[in-house]
Amino acid sequence: MTESQQTTIAFLEAALADRPIRRVETHISLVLMAGDTVFKLKKTLKLPYADFSTPQLRLAACENEVALNRRTAPDLYRGIRRITRTADGGVEFDGPGDLIDAAVEMHRFDEDELFDRLAERHSLSLPLMEETALAIARFHDKADVLHTGGGAANLRAVLDINRSGFATSHVFTPGRIDALDARLRHHLDRHAERLDAREKDGKLRLCHGDLHLRNIYRTETGPRLFDCIEFNDAIASVDVLYDLAFLLMDLWHRGLPDLANAVANRYIDRTGDDDGFILLPLLMAIRAEVRAHVTATQAEHAGKNEDALRKLAGEYFDLAEGLLGHTPPCLIAMGGFSGSGKSTLAVAIAPMIGQPPGARLLESDRLRKSLFGAGLAERLPLEAYTSDISQTVYRQLFEKAEAILREGGCVVVDAVFDRADDRATLAEIAQRLAVPFYGYWLDMDGECLKARILSRCQGDSDATVDVLEKQMARDTGPMEWTKLNAASSSQNLAAQVLKAMKADQPASI
Repeated sequence: MTESQQTTIAFLEAALADRPIRRVETHISLVLMAGDTVFKLKKTLKLPYADFSTPQLRLAACENEVALNRRTAPDLYRGIRRITRTADGGVEFDGPGDLIDAAVEMHRFDEDELFDRLAERHSLSLPLMEETALAIARFHDKADVLHTGGGAANLRAVLDINRSGFATSHVFTPGRIDALDARLRHHLDRHAERLDAREKDGKLRLCHGDLHLRNIYRTETGPRLFDCIEFNDAIASVDVLYDLAFLLMDLWHRGLPDLANAVANRYIDRTGDDDGFILLPLLMAIRAEVRAHVTATQAEHAGKNEDALRKLAGEYFDLAEGLLGHTPPCLIAMGGFSGSGKSTLAVAIAPMIGQPPGARLLESDRLRKSLFGAGLAERLPLEAYTSDISQTVYRQLFEKAEAILREGGCVVVDAVFDRADDRATLAEIAQRLAVPFYGYWLDMDGECLKARILSRCQGDSDATVDVLEKQMARDTGPMEWTKLNAASSSQNLAAQVLKAMKADQPASI
């Protein structure tokens, strides 16, 4: 660190001296926190991917950081403070003298609200992560569209960086590095046409670039994304699903597959990006490889923390390898009258099916509300439940399921399925594509179903007792699907379903 920057640090620490100061250092930044104020400095250095070697370059980087992060956390980033020389040789904020440095000034939030800390305390809830998925989708929707190169070429450049990154450490053998690199490139080549089409379709955008749990925090009004990649726009210029994949990989690595699956499904529900669902295992694997080589490099210079970092790097490397496995496609349907718990069971099953982040979960209630532009807790009018609208909902469920199955993904479909024709259509799709089909009907006494509907809060479903009675009055026809006792817990039912699938006992088709 230069003498000039040491002067800047001393000046900032003096400005914060009336409060205890916490100092955090990364490889490119220095953060000083005291009271409700944070100052973030760029270190005086020049790297292949970041140049902060002059005061003017550091100022430009700070300006870029504030502009980019205000897209998602405008209340967090107060602005830029220029550090200038006074006439008598001293230092001041934003004076007329020569620029010697620059800092980002931020509002300090409670670090216990960081998502990585919430995860450590087992406090990341499903509703919070679903809200986060929607926040990310809104951010991506407004992010600048870029056409700076093909979608596949963009990810090949990441693989090139990863390969070079492994050369800076000795944690992994060359043979193992080569094998992972070859597998990733094979999968990338297989999806190259799709990735290039996505770039042409505007899916490559100026994203966050570093979207893991430590860069999201909870507020009273919802989640906030912050600390995006600001020092090199090229690193953050990626496919929107590659941006999302960092969060999915982080959740999966932490043993939270249910949350990873929920984030992926809610994001795709919001964006309609079903075409990209099949890419998620590859994109998560590349993200895991990035973490593996970065952590391995850190281990080389970690001193007493070397063993822990080597272990963590190994976990990421193992995860990258595992994410590239193959699971044959399958189709699972959860049916039953309103209040039977079919949606709860579908949510429990989806993370356990297929390659990470699990199966694509297609839910009639959510799809119906999306058709009307309604929020999940918003009750739809009666005209949203006409026969014609219901036919549209089921048709879209079938179309989406078939498209994902054709690409090799697994699908869980959640709907009432009280019509024999709809059940037959699902079976026909599975038969036509030669994929296993597992149909389950959650069975429960009518009075118990009514009691459940009366006791539950308003959510995705608008079903009332009147709706239930109309369902029960309809002739469902012969029930060829496996019946499950809906009075059992969702955990027990999920175990039954997985056991049956493991024994390869598909529904009759």
